[in-house]
Amino acid sequence: MITLDSPVAAVLGESKKAKKFTDGLGMRTVGDLLHHFPRRYVQTGTLTKLDDLQPGQMLSVVGEVVSSQVKSHTDRRTGKVMHRVETSLRTDGPRLQITFFARSHQSAQWRATKLAPGQPGLFIGQAKLFNNQWQLAHPQMVLFGAQGGSEDGDIATVDAMADLYPIYPLTKGLESWDVARVVTFARSVVDALPEVVPDAVREQYDVVDAATALEWVHVPERLEQVKQAQRHYRFEEALVTQLVLARRRRAVRALGAQARDGGDGALLTAFDASLPFELTDGQREIGAQVEADLAHPYPMNRLLQGEVGSGKTLVALRAMLRVVDSGGQAALLAPTEVLAQQHHRSITALLGDLAGGGVFGGTSVELLTGSMSKTQRTGPMSRLGSGEAGIVIGTHALLEERVQFADLGLVVVDEQHRFGVEQRAALTDKAGSPPHVLVMTATPIPRTVAMTVFGDLETSVLRELPAGRAPIQSNVVNLVDHPGWVNRVWERVREEVDKGHQAYVVCPRIAGDELEQGEVDVPEVDEDGEPVRPQADRPPLAAVEDVVTELAEGPLEGLRLAVLHGRMAPDAKDATMRAFAAGEIDVLVSTTVIEVGVDVHNATAMVILDADRFGVSQLHQLRGRVGRGGLPGLCLLVSHAEQLSAARDRLDAVAGTTDGFELSRVDLEQRREGDVLGRSQSGWRSTLQNLRVLRDEQTIVEAREAAESLLEADESLGGSPLLADAVADLEASANADFIEKS
Repeated sequence: MITLDSPVAAVLGESKKAKKFTDGLGMRTVGDLLHHFPRRYVQTGTLTKLDDLQPGQMLSVVGEVVSSQVKSHTDRRTGKVMHRVETSLRTDGPRLQITFFARSHQSAQWRATKLAPGQPGLFIGQAKLFNNQWQLAHPQMVLFGAQGGSEDGDIATVDAMADLYPIYPLTKGLESWDVARVVTFARSVVDALPEVVPDAVREQYDVVDAATALEWVHVPERLEQVKQAQRHYRFEEALVTQLVLARRRRAVRALGAQARDGGDGALLTAFDASLPFELTDGQREIGAQVEADLAHPYPMNRLLQGEVGSGKTLVALRAMLRVVDSGGQAALLAPTEVLAQQHHRSITALLGDLAGGGVFGGTSVELLTGSMSKTQRTGPMSRLGSGEAGIVIGTHALLEERVQFADLGLVVVDEQHRFGVEQRAALTDKAGSPPHVLVMTATPIPRTVAMTVFGDLETSVLRELPAGRAPIQSNVVNLVDHPGWVNRVWERVREEVDKGHQAYVVCPRIAGDELEQGEVDVPEVDEDGEPVRPQADRPPLAAVEDVVTELAEGPLEGLRLAVLHGRMAPDAKDATMRAFAAGEIDVLVSTTVIEVGVDVHNATAMVILDADRFGVSQLHQLRGRVGRGGLPGLCLLVSHAEQLSAARDRLDAVAGTTDGFELSRVDLEQRREGDVLGRSQSGWRSTLQNLRVLRDEQTIVEAREAAESLLEADESLGGSPLLADAVADLEASANADFIEKS
């Protein structure tokens, strides 16, 4: 009996290509083979329409042979007679020329006979342009209706073929027809397929059964069948994932949390009365949502999304004050010391006299960072442990075991994607009962977008900007085609300084090849995930210590320049930022250490060198450092990225919109779901095999609805044992652990 769990060798047998399946494609079971789905389908009944051919493009085309001629010539170097077949192929577009070399005249004649005029087939190869003639280099072929075998193994013949031919993901040495043959055999011998999705759910949501889905995904007759098969696998995956998430939410609620209803609200009321401005409608609305969450006897788990400068920190501070009014404590976790110090300064300034502690009925606001000495930490840690301090702002130092709280009621995580799962869990574990959690992000990065769609977090969105925010103009400075444009870049910086304003210059390196602390050098990859070779004539990446010297001795000579990067001592970084904020520095040459939280209203210009080395969300965050004081902002994205590259597409997207929510979708479409369930943070591959978060939003919403109904009827899923097993498998995995801790 052969099942999905049987070793794949059970259907591969003694095939010479068995290792290609096991080692090359990583298949271990028959289920792995049957769930190795085609990545696309070629219509065999019509000639392929070819538009906008590009040299080097991989083609899978249905064409018809127009002519085949055997030609011979003598190799001048060896004196040997060489034989080749030149074939002309008709498509619904330009004709393709194919040249085959043969070992002998007889072999060439045999091939020319197979490729007779009028012979249709599927041809897979790389497009090349030679002497204004499109060529298909060394293609693999499937000839429709051809008889006889292959002389040298590179022609497949098919007597009967469906209207849609599957093109599978492959490894070296395997072709699509190799996979198709083995899949066809496996389908014929495998026992009944397990039906994971209950019949009633499939009927309600129009999902075909497992056997039909398997047939239609591998041997469809119509594209509509492909869509129905794909819906089956996407819905099944979404349902299992939604059940895991829903059960985790229920488990957390069952643990309970201390309700933080705000007590008499004296501190929050006094704070609101002291503000020199009115809260925006969005800040009031989300503040009410958060207050309602905090009053529940189970943990809040809310994501606060908001554009750069929309006032997320103010919303978070009001939530922290409500918790302090309730007798608890709040912690704000920031990814860098610069941001932690910035938060401490801005929150202390916002609180004014209320930040002094008991004298004015306020609360003590502490700062705790890794660079502080043991003596400097003693006071804040003592006040946290005793409960005297109501609010603490810090970096990873807050996660250390010796940092204890009297009653931690709320954890606010700023730029939550900068922290690993275990790090966030270490802080929430410091509470006696599960604390309420508020995570903030200015640009929803792909993982955040995905988890939002999956419903793991309740979401709030701040779309309106407070009064005083000015528009930011962003432009790509293309140095590949216009190397002289860099001179105008520095002229614009000097013009801004001459107006009394300040500017940032951002570099991807500190010195030479040295990365900023916490940064990862991720190579550019193509659409198939293969590393893109760097341009041979591209100059070395810009480094802070080199750039500041070049600017001081060149185009920005006479201006007050300073550097800022993660290798500097914390006191030096803080002093530099204070001097820049005070207007004592004209141009700050920095790494991405200024990416988030830095708020200097007089800074109006930013130059990002080698901008293609940064991601979409990072560029948007960096750009948000200018235009914060009512003055129009300028961001120049300087790049050596070539046209049509993925890197250039990113830059054009950032220059084209300042809508962070739109950019998050661009980011997700480019990066796909590799990090959706934490591959980069847990060391495991994403569990998402068939789903695409943006494409399948409606399916995910339907699956969440179905999951809630199933759990409402029977939380154990006892009536659906196969579905219960699938959920248990995911819950037991490292990815389920990631979901739980998020």
